[in-house]
Amino acid sequence: MTEERGQAAGMTRPTEGAPAPRPTGTVLTTREIQGLIPHRWPFLLVDRIVEYDPEHQRIVGQKAVTATEWYFQGHFPGQPVMPGVLQVEALAQTMAVYVAKQPGFGDTMGLFAAIEECRFRRIVVPGDTLRLEVTMQKLGRRFGKGRAVASVDGEVACEALLSFIIPPPGALR
Repeated sequence: MTEERGQAAGMTRPTEGAPAPRPTGTVLTTREIQGLIPHRWPFLLVDRIVEYDPEHQRIVGQKAVTATEWYFQGHFPGQPVMPGVLQVEALAQTMAVYVAKQPGFGDTMGLFAAIEECRFRRIVVPGDTLRLEVTMQKLGRRFGKGRAVASVDGEVACEALLSFIIPPPGALR
C-alpha cells in the first residue's frame, strides 16, 4: 500500500516502538480480549469489541465468519452453516468480556448457569459478520444474567437470555 493510499484510507504509519494503530471503531482488539478471557484459537469466537457502555451495562462485539473456520469441515460439507451452539458461545464470550472489565471480576471465570428463551432466526454462513450484543440484566459477585442478540446486517440470527455462575475458589482444578 502506498503512503498516499494508506493516508486516504485513514491509516497512518506507526512510529518506531509505538503500538500498531487500532482499527476504526474498535474498542478492544483480539489481543486485548485474550487479556480478559481465557479462550484462545480455535475457540475464541469474538474478534473485537466495537462498543462498551458500562453506564447502560451493554457491550457489542464482532465475529467475522470465514470459510476456513474449523467447524465448517463437518457442518456441513458443501453447505457451511455456523452451528447455533457456537453463536450462543460467541455471545457468552462477549458477555465474559463485559464482566471481566467490571471491578472485582478480573481473575474470575464464569460458567454457564442457563440458556433460556434461545431462538435461532437466520442461518450464518461464511462471509457474514456477526454483531454480538449483550445487555446485562443482573450482575452479582457469583451470578450474572444478560439478554444476548447475534445479528447479521440487522437481521437477528440468534437471541437468548444467558446466565452464568462464578464457581467457588478451587472448584476448577
